[in-house]
Parts: sequence; structure tokens; C-alpha cells
Amino acid sequence: MSEISWTAWAADPKAPDFGDIIYERCTRSTGGSVARLTINRPDRMNSFTRHTMKELMVAIDHANQDPSVGVVVLQGAGDRAFSSGGDVAWEADRSAADWFFDVPPNHVVRFSNQPVIAAVRGYAIGGGNHLAYTCDMTIAADNAVFGQIGSRVGSPADGYMVRYLIRVIGAKRAREMWLTRRRINAAEALEWGLVNAVVPLADLDTEVLVWCDRVLDGSPTCVRILKAVFDQEIDEMAGDVRRTAHLIHPGFGQSAEAREAQQAFFEKRPPRFWPAPDGAGSTAT
Repeated sequence: MSEISWTAWAADPKAPDFGDIIYERCTRSTGGSVARLTINRPDRMNSFTRHTMKELMVAIDHANQDPSVGVVVLQGAGDRAFSSGGDVAWEADRSAADWFFDVPPNHVVRFSNQPVIAAVRGYAIGGGNHLAYTCDMTIAADNAVFGQIGSRVGSPADGYMVRYLIRVIGAKRAREMWLTRRRINAAEALEWGLVNAVVPLADLDTEVLVWCDRVLDGSPTCVRILKAVFDQEIDEMAGDVRRTAHLIHPGFGQSAEAREAQQAFFEKRPPRFWPAPDGAGSTAT
């Protein structure tokens, strides 16, 4: 790596204008470039909406059309969060058609012809965790925290985002993550196989470029083929998404239980899903 130098990260003048993301590129002295996509909603913990997902798809398409780009890096703005997942206010307002047609987070990753490396700082929660573990490789800072909160905020996941996690960390760990919502720190994530490496926060950018360099040393055509072959593992799961969407919304998405979960989130209090003992207090029924 000592003989390799990189240009500074800079905006690509040919890239489209974006609102929710930042598109940057840097180039290796021995050839090959990296496109970096940053979810730029730090005031919302880099949560995403349909607009964010659309911009990420457009940005990845732009990288796909750039013959110099061999790796895509995905990150969140700032050190506090990679992404906290779907913006709860947006999710609460989604219609049945939205649930059916919206782009699942991991489709964004699979849309890329080049390997995608997640650079995770801070929280990767809910859909942010999906994005991180469906990337081809995941490099975490030592302040990274991973977890699922769907059953707490009334947001069940489509089938293959859950099923793919089983491939990554195994059935018992995946069930623990989804059903208990326990948060996993960076060291534990490495032990579980949820990430490829953990480094000090200050070293994350450098470490990510080390991994990019390793990918760029391979035959570009071979790397693209391998990326496609790995993605085919997910293809057989894709049919579950639309089927599950009908179960989630409107049958569940408009229920009193879901509304209680969302309201509790906004009010920063524990949700009340169960009848209170002796009939005291309110419930979500």
C-alpha cells in the first residue's frame, strides 16, 4: 500500500445533482477509481425515504456508466450514524401501493455492477443495518452499533432482507437480532461475521481504501462477474418481497398496534402493546 496514492475525494462534475446524498470520487495512482455515496441527512440520523432510495439508485447507475469506477463505497454523513433506516414519519405515511412498489434497501446494493463496501460509523439500525449487511463487504469503525427495531416501531421487514441475514450470521443470531432487538457493538459484529473488519474511527477512511485497493487489483471483468454470481444467491429470495408486502399493508400498517408503535416512537416512550394488568391503563387494541 505504501506505493499507492489516492487523489483527494472530490465531487464528480458529470454526476447529477442530488439533495439527499453526496456523490464523490477518488482515483488510485496506479489506475481505477472509487465512487463514494454519502447519505446526507445527519439531522435525521441519515434515515432514508423513497426520494433517498431513488437518488442512491441514480448515483449507482452513474457509477455503473463510469468505466474508471471499480468499487462503490456507501456511508452516512458524520460519525453519529451510518443510517437509522427508513424515516419513521415517511413510513407511517406510506400507502399500500407504496409498500408494494418502493425499492427495498438491498436492491440498491444489488443494482451496482461493482462491489459495494459499507463504511459504518455509529448507528446502523433497521434499514440501515439492512444496507450494511447486504453490501458486499462491511468495514466498521469501533463506534459502530448494529441492530433491528422493527417490532418496536411497527415496521416488519420484507421476507428476503430477513432471510439473507441468516446467510450472513446464521439462524440463531439472526433471530436474536430481530426478535430481541439487542444492539450489537462493533467487536461483537466482527465475532458474528456481520462485518469484515473493525478499526478505530479515525482510521476508517484509510482502511476502506485499503480494501478498495485490493478489489481494484483484480481483473475488472472477473470482479463484475463474481459480483453478479454472489448476487444471484439473493435472486431466488426476491419473490417473497411482494408477497409479504400484502401482509404488511394495509392489514398491519393501518392497525391500532402499528399506530401505537409509531406514536410511541414520536413521543419517545415505550409502546403499550399488551393489556395492562387488571385492565388498568391504555392498550394498543
